[in-house]
Amino acid sequence: MLVWLVLLFIAVPLIELFVIVETARSIGTLETIGLLILVSVVGAWMVRAQGLAVLWRVRGKLHEGQMPGRELVDGALVLLAGALMLTPGFVTDAFGLLLLFPPTRMAIRPVLIRRFRHRVAYFGPGEPGPGTVHDTDLANGE
Repeated sequence: MLVWLVLLFIAVPLIELFVIVETARSIGTLETIGLLILVSVVGAWMVRAQGLAVLWRVRGKLHEGQMPGRELVDGALVLLAGALMLTPGFVTDAFGLLLLFPPTRMAIRPVLIRRFRHRVAYFGPGEPGPGTVHDTDLANGE
């Protein structure tokens, strides 16, 4: 877990800065800023479109009386894509854009579903995980 935090908070910003600086050297500073803004605008539009599409699929499954498992995973991936698109830089934008394309999500979805199944099997259905606040704790003022 510590390795992931180091990557997230140190390595990713350094990589982003390097890519931005090198891009600015290649095409110019104003062009780089314009490209960053363009990618963000296109990404925001795609997040909105894909998020609404996922929402309609979730509503359709619920209307049919089915659990929208795959659709919820897609929604989480679109949410992650939106967070990546909010992070300034080309590398995180590229990963965010990849997550917005349905074929990419279809490739990633089985991995996440297997991981979620493992966690559900570990904690058991309906059982709280470690560190969960119980209703009795809240009633006792803890």
